[in-house]
Parts: sequence; C-alpha cells; structure tokens
Amino acid sequence: MTETTKTVFEKYEIRKTKKQKTAFIEYVQTVAKENGYACTVESDKKSVRNIVIGSPEKAKVIYTAHYDTCPVMPFPNFITPKNFLIYLLYQLLVTVIFMLVPAFAMQYLSQMIFTAAGIDPTLSLWVFEITLFSILFFIMFGPANKHTANDNTSGVTALLDLMIAMPEELRANAAFVFFDCEETGLVGSSAFAKKHKEAHLKPLVNFDCVSDGNHILFAMRKDAVTYASMLKEAFPENESCKVEILSKGVFYPSDQAKFKKGIGVAALKKSKHGGILYMDRIHTKHDTVYREENIDFLTKGAIRLTEIMSNT
Repeated sequence: MTETTKTVFEKYEIRKTKKQKTAFIEYVQTVAKENGYACTVESDKKSVRNIVIGSPEKAKVIYTAHYDTCPVMPFPNFITPKNFLIYLLYQLLVTVIFMLVPAFAMQYLSQMIFTAAGIDPTLSLWVFEITLFSILFFIMFGPANKHTANDNTSGVTALLDLMIAMPEELRANAAFVFFDCEETGLVGSSAFAKKHKEAHLKPLVNFDCVSDGNHILFAMRKDAVTYASMLKEAFPENESCKVEILSKGVFYPSDQAKFKKGIGVAALKKSKHGGILYMDRIHTKHDTVYREENIDFLTKGAIRLTEIMSNT
C-alpha cells in the first residue's frame, strides 16, 4: 500500500460534508504540487468542486474518479453490468421493500388514526408522500458511509498512485480529474463535461469501485470502441486480474456515461453458478475490501495506455 493510500484511509476515507471535502481537496493539491503538477479546483453554482490536475485540453487521455462519499444504507447497491434485467429487478425489489411498503404502511396507519379522530382520512395521502420523499432524501443525503474502501476510495487512490507514478515524459499527455457529487446524480461529471467540450474528443477512463473482485471490466461507450485494441494491449490479464473489454451488452452507471468516449472501469466478482459478474457490499458497512493487486494492475496499465496514446 502506497503512502498516499495509507494517508487517505487514515485521514480522508469519509468525504461527504463540505469540511471533509475541503480537507481532501487540500491534500490532493499538496500531493499535486509535490509532484510538479498544476492543480485547479473548478466550482459551479451547485456547490460542485471538481479537482483538475494537468490539462484536459492538451492531454491525449483523461483519467477520472469520483471522490464524494455515499450515504450508508441497510442494503447494498447490487450491480450486474452484463445482466441488466437482474440489476433492474433488484432495484425494483429494493424500491418496493424499502420505499413503497413503508410509505403505504404509514398511509394506512394515518388513515386509521385520522378516521378515529374525525379528521378527513384523505389527508393520509400527504403522509404517504412525505414518507416517500423522506426516504428518498435519506438515500441521497443521509449519514455518510464510514467504510468506502471500494466506493470510491479505491478509485481515488488509484488516481493518486497513477498521477505520482506517471513518467515525466508522459505527463503532458495525461490529465487527472476527481469528480464531486457522483452519488447525487453524476452532477460533478456533468459540470465538467459542459465546461470541457474537448473531453468528448478523447478517451476518458473512469475508475469507480475497482478494489473488490478480481474481474476487471472496461465498459466502453459506443464511440470509445476504437480504443479497444489499445486497452487490450495496455491491460493484459494475469493470474491476479482477469479482464473483459466490452461495448455491447454492458451497463455500468458511473461518470463515464457523460462523455462520448467514456470508459468505465470496475472490479467485479463472478458467481459460482451461472458465471454472473456482480458487485455488492458498496453503500454498506461491509465495503471494506481493498485488493492492492487491482490498484497496481490499473496503475501500470494506465501508464502503458498513456504511452500507447502518446505514440498515436
């Protein structure tokens, strides 16, 4: 584990409040300065603060990761990138159990109380709506998850390691962006995509949840298919990390979706029966798995990719 990774886990694993984010931003600025990089913080009216290192305009490849922390939840965000139907059914199940059932239960209970008290029972509809919106608010803005090893301390530390390890002669060809507010709807990456039009013209490699699982998935948007052979050359699988590079039949909800040539990178596990690739544990107290082999694999591969891109 690198020194920056140790520091992030010890001091900056939770990055949710304005104060926590500010402390992390200042740390990244220090690391960037110590390694000779130009670093800027881009803000917008929605209180987004993206950390931009290097020049996205001049770079041939942009590496990204979101640094904001999600709220802790009683259930994991279960993702199956190659099986959208399973993902959809899980989301529907969670919605019914943890949102609709409590909301309807509160409506039914309030209707009984209102009727007994001689109050208009139709007012219970307000109770349903208030309960539903309260649950939604908790899901998006509730207390921070204190365990973020995979989501997304793994992406943050991979980006820091890559930034430091990038050879001097390749640094002008790479830019590094730490996105804010991914957990509230890809807000940070949307702001960056709007401001930096050139980011749509080059590959953008987004590290999100890359430390829990030995199957590394590269989920490419349609316009990024041209880089498939370069990715295969830069990230050859080994005994520790298996690799899949896909553009069709794959769905991964993260910041790369905002860019025409976005490439989402995630670590996944494979089920014993059926061979389904999946991600679990994130958004819960069980998000504690950090495979250093994955970070090392991605760091070395990204350096190779930057070198390949520099020669094209």
